[in-house]
Amino acid sequence: MFRIILTALLLLTASPAVADILIIAHRGASGERPEHTRAAYELAIQQGADIIEPDLVMTRDGVLVVRHENEIGGTTDVAAHPAFADRRVTTTIDGQAVTGWFTEDFTLAELMTLRARERLPELRGTAFDGQEPILTFEQVLDIAAEASAQTGRTIGVAPELKHPTYFAGIDRPMEEAFVAVLERRGLTGADAPVLVQCFEIGPLERLAAR
Repeated sequence: MFRIILTALLLLTASPAVADILIIAHRGASGERPEHTRAAYELAIQQGADIIEPDLVMTRDGVLVVRHENEIGGTTDVAAHPAFADRRVTTTIDGQAVTGWFTEDFTLAELMTLRARERLPELRGTAFDGQEPILTFEQVLDIAAEASAQTGRTIGVAPELKHPTYFAGIDRPMEEAFVAVLERRGLTGADAPVLVQCFEIGPLERLAAR
């Protein structure tokens, strides 16, 4: 599958509708809107991005959602929800002890009650805090598809699987969930505008072998 996705990127590059240099919006227009939100992705596309980049983590009920890491205390208002105070824990992720609130301890429905906030408020401000919910991977695919139809440009998606070994160790197999979404959306062919990323080699090798 990884080979197919790389082929898709080459097809995008060769298309006359796409510039010779592809612009990838890392976390969306994250310097101007809270990262990984609809507003950030839509603004990035308006600014000319060819590809939007969502980082993927998992919920308790096995849904892929879009956050830069599975600890969400720094990018959502979870700390302001008394009902979730007891979810703050310390866990070890990739050999590092991390304290906070983690997506894998929340169902999708619970996460949907939270709102995104700016990671670097002292640098970027807080004008857009509290307005946007956490997105699912499928919602980001919807954003790209809608923008492609509206603009006449192919808007690609470059999802990054975050901490897949950690998630596999807590019975949240990311690769299976990821492939299931792509299959459901018809995005496994050579013409799919999807580029997979991961800092772990094993998951990429397994995806390539499918």
